[in-house]
Amino acid sequence: MTNMHPGSDGTYSLRDFVAQTAERDQPGDVFELESSKMLEVKVNGRVWSKLGAMIAYKGNLNFKREGTLEGGLMKALKRAVSQEMSPLAKIEGRGVVYLADQGKEVQILRLQGDALNVNGNDLLAFEDSVQYDITMQRRVAGMVAGGLFSVRVQGNGLVAILSHGKPLTLRVTPQEPIFTDPNATIAWSGNLQPQLRVDSSLRSIFGRGGGESYQMVFQGDGFVVVQPYEEFEQGLGGDSGNQGGGMGRAIGDLFD
Repeated sequence: MTNMHPGSDGTYSLRDFVAQTAERDQPGDVFELESSKMLEVKVNGRVWSKLGAMIAYKGNLNFKREGTLEGGLMKALKRAVSQEMSPLAKIEGRGVVYLADQGKEVQILRLQGDALNVNGNDLLAFEDSVQYDITMQRRVAGMVAGGLFSVRVQGNGLVAILSHGKPLTLRVTPQEPIFTDPNATIAWSGNLQPQLRVDSSLRSIFGRGGGESYQMVFQGDGFVVVQPYEEFEQGLGGDSGNQGGGMGRAIGDLFD
């Protein structure tokens, strides 16, 4: 494919534009990057994606919102939060679907018996061969800070995650724990169980929240992935005017 060069007036010919932005039909894996911010998924059976991430498709495909978390208070809470924040969609049939989310960068990972925890808002898609479970932090105070829940994916297959900008992976060792802003934390190794803590002394330098500073503390042997951006959801530690959304409403729904 040739590079697209603008004319003297900064415009492009239609031919150059079409050639440069055309679909790249290349043989390969089920997941292929059309660009750094767009994922092409070849569906032959079933794949899973973030709800609302589909921007185009071709072929005979069906899209269905996932809602299988049933039974028990904790699962009801998981269901309420997942429907509130970042539910999954089943894509079934045979065809090609294109996925993207708010111009975020897409990273494709191949699990080979591994496990990975991904912030629920940063999981774009995964193959049907990958098992998943929605996990939540135990302390509600920590949930309100951001990163309410994560999706644990494990097994064998491809997983696509999202990040604002280029992600950074930090090594966690028993001798050197890592402290992160929940709103900038996108993934961590499956064996780590982060703790949430509050430190009001850091409120002016660690995060933009208007109250105490919430931190995720990673200890043990593994890694954590962060992005150069703090992503706030409504009611998740952003501006105080957003209170009443997010987790607060999800919990309230359980007792209506």
